[in-house]
Amino acid sequence: MIFTRSLLALGLVTTLLAGCATYPVMQEDTVKRTAMPVFMNQRTIPGNLFMIEARERVYKRFEAATIYIEGDGDAYFDDMSISNDPTPTDPVALRLAAQDDSANVIWLARPCQYRKGWKNSAACPSAYWSSKRFAPEVIENYKIVLDNIKAQYGIPSFHLVGYDGGAAIAAILAAQRDDILSLKTVAGNLDPKTAAALHNVVYSEESLSPIDFAPGVANIPQRHFLGKLDRTTPPAVYNSFAQSVSDGHCMNATLVDNADHVLGWVEQWKVLKDMPVDCAAPPVPVLFDPTPLDGDKYKMKK
Repeated sequence: MIFTRSLLALGLVTTLLAGCATYPVMQEDTVKRTAMPVFMNQRTIPGNLFMIEARERVYKRFEAATIYIEGDGDAYFDDMSISNDPTPTDPVALRLAAQDDSANVIWLARPCQYRKGWKNSAACPSAYWSSKRFAPEVIENYKIVLDNIKAQYGIPSFHLVGYDGGAAIAAILAAQRDDILSLKTVAGNLDPKTAAALHNVVYSEESLSPIDFAPGVANIPQRHFLGKLDRTTPPAVYNSFAQSVSDGHCMNATLVDNADHVLGWVEQWKVLKDMPVDCAAPPVPVLFDPTPLDGDKYKMKK
């Protein structure tokens, strides 16, 4: 019996080790099978701290590009345990980008995903896919990446699309740059503090919050897509952000049927991505007219 159990244990360990060895290969294969059919080529873009994995299709230099920013990926095993690798099993933002037939489409992964290192090394501190996901240095890294894309292809401006935690980065970038033409978010974590409270987890003060930058996007055309079945970033997360923007004439929100936090987006993206993103005219204040309250004038008219 002991011998049999030992063999079973050995077989299980061998299977797990084999799985660990092939898992990164499977992740890379998923990216290739998604990006190659739509001619999105691989490039690793250096930032100030992180090397960012990218897939790019640029057909028209010197014209605007649409940038898709990936979600948090497999950052946690569960609510309490940080994973060893944040690379997403299902790169939703990349699959959205693959549905976009625009001339210039670029997908950006998140720091430490796809084993792109910290300061050009293989090691990457796990804080950057947990408590420091939106730290100031992460935002600065993406600014440098966007500047690199501008220099590489002569791109003058960007449309930003952020999924999950990538929406937080996109919103903060939109508030801090003057070359952002529009902002779209999909199942976006636009208020990490509210999201943390909803899930009874500790909110990290080491990261920036889009809430603090919300007024800076007030005049940027934007549309935010919320999944009706999303329990990870429900509408309360978006509502908190929208209220912080205060001037909502550029805010558009769509509640999407048959979509939760992960599922349902890719299948509907060809329709959703073409929904208008614009700014309505700011509301015109109505001047107060005391006439209806003037009883004497009312009597005189009668």
